[in-house]
Amino acid sequence: MFSLLKKYPIPFICLGIALVLLPNLHIMDVTIMEARNFVTAREMLTDNNWLLTTMNGEARYEKPPLPTWLTAISAAIFGVNSAFAMRLPAVIFIMIIAVYVFKLSKKITDSQSFGMLAAISVTTSFYVIGIIIEAPWDIFTHGFMCVAIYYLFCFFEAEKTPWKSALLAGVFIGFSILSKGPVSFYALLLPFLLAYGFTFKYRSFINKLVPSLIILILALAVGGWWYLYVRLEDPTTFLAIAEKETGNWSSYNVRPFYYYWSFFTQSGLWTIPAFISLLYPYLKIRVRNLKAYQFSLLWTILAVILLSLIPEKKSRYLMPVLIPLAINFSFYLDYLIREFKKLTNKRETIPVYFNFGLIGLIGIAFPMVAYVFLRENLEGYWIYYILASVFIFALGILIFRFLFQKDMKFVIISTMGLYAMLLLTALPLKEALNSKTFHPIETGFTGDLKLYQFNYIAPEMIWEYGDKIPQIKNEDGSIRFPEESNFGLLAVGISAEDSAIIQNTYTVEKVNTFNLNTVSEGSNQYKDRLIATYYKLTKK
Repeated sequence: MFSLLKKYPIPFICLGIALVLLPNLHIMDVTIMEARNFVTAREMLTDNNWLLTTMNGEARYEKPPLPTWLTAISAAIFGVNSAFAMRLPAVIFIMIIAVYVFKLSKKITDSQSFGMLAAISVTTSFYVIGIIIEAPWDIFTHGFMCVAIYYLFCFFEAEKTPWKSALLAGVFIGFSILSKGPVSFYALLLPFLLAYGFTFKYRSFINKLVPSLIILILALAVGGWWYLYVRLEDPTTFLAIAEKETGNWSSYNVRPFYYYWSFFTQSGLWTIPAFISLLYPYLKIRVRNLKAYQFSLLWTILAVILLSLIPEKKSRYLMPVLIPLAINFSFYLDYLIREFKKLTNKRETIPVYFNFGLIGLIGIAFPMVAYVFLRENLEGYWIYYILASVFIFALGILIFRFLFQKDMKFVIISTMGLYAMLLLTALPLKEALNSKTFHPIETGFTGDLKLYQFNYIAPEMIWEYGDKIPQIKNEDGSIRFPEESNFGLLAVGISAEDSAIIQNTYTVEKVNTFNLNTVSEGSNQYKDRLIATYYKLTKK
């Protein structure tokens, strides 16, 4: 096994990610950001809106189209209303990030084993997986930028001008811009360029000035043409959306400068190793490649600082920081693998025992804790519960066994295995927790009636419905009734005044209430916007 892994590292990385993520890709609830993007991808196929992108029939230029194109292609192959199809490209981009973290880490350290460690570290960092659900298009922009950064590194390190690396870097920077604007350029590429300059230096850069300009021009051309096209084709809408988006940077979700200082916690399993890897005075004498460690540390810290300078802050914006951070804490994990058996200083060993002991304890406690929470809802899920309990409990025991033997290589492997088993065997149990009030939209519930919406209908509802739901209430509060004498209406919170206006013209029959909340009403995650009432309206 290890010989095959050494011989074919990239296929192993991709296969491992596929085996862990693909089987349960459809299970998690579709989030609001996913719903918006999925509806846009669906309308590319159904309405042929490949350039002037729409959501529910209305212009949606907030996000560039490249991730949506890739998602629409997947949907055309696997199903236009399939969450699996819509999420598949994002999983492929997790593979791309892992592969190019491997290639970059291997190149800067000249060690394939370190490259593998960094690749597995980044894919087991909590928010790298979580981002494909919460903000799915981010994985595309950062994935493309990871590819570009690898070729930029090759370009900077080469003695002669490597035109292939230069051209590929330019194209993939452009693809990143065409995925989510300048987000990754600022959050991932700029700190990389600064960190490279401080550590590896830009040697003989004067000889690479012309190809560097070509990289920039190519990136702007590939990444900017769609913005120019929409600006010319629909200037009024484009400018209104651009003004709103840029205004958000300084007035929406404004947080203090220090908001991101706990960024290392987003690595999940690796929170303590990630924190310790940031302690330069401690680790600088313990790593095998000091310059490479200095580079990853600077890249991480500079990324956090640059993101902290922007007034608008959200936890998901930190996801690109996890890429250099994974490389950085891999230096600490590599040190533990090499030296832990020799360590006697409790200040070094206690954090290790605490971190991995806690993970092992979670594995051992899983069967009992899961049963306590699920015992009334396990009918139909017993197989998943038993499989999850056996595998996760066994891996928890293995973690403690290898900790006792001070064999950190297998402690880390067991920890990664436990993480994989949680996703592979425990995730299906999520459906056993669905609230009794959960009532998804039924297929064909409107019959032959055309469906319209009144007031705000959540994007998740529109995605679940499977087609556009036109709005009949205008922004100024007036109502634009459809031509049909009979139609369906999906509504949230009809006021007494609006109800009187509607009933002057129509007979209103309340038919059903749909509730997409999978949690109980008392939960902090319960959202009123995920509830909508369906009415049948008949003209008097």
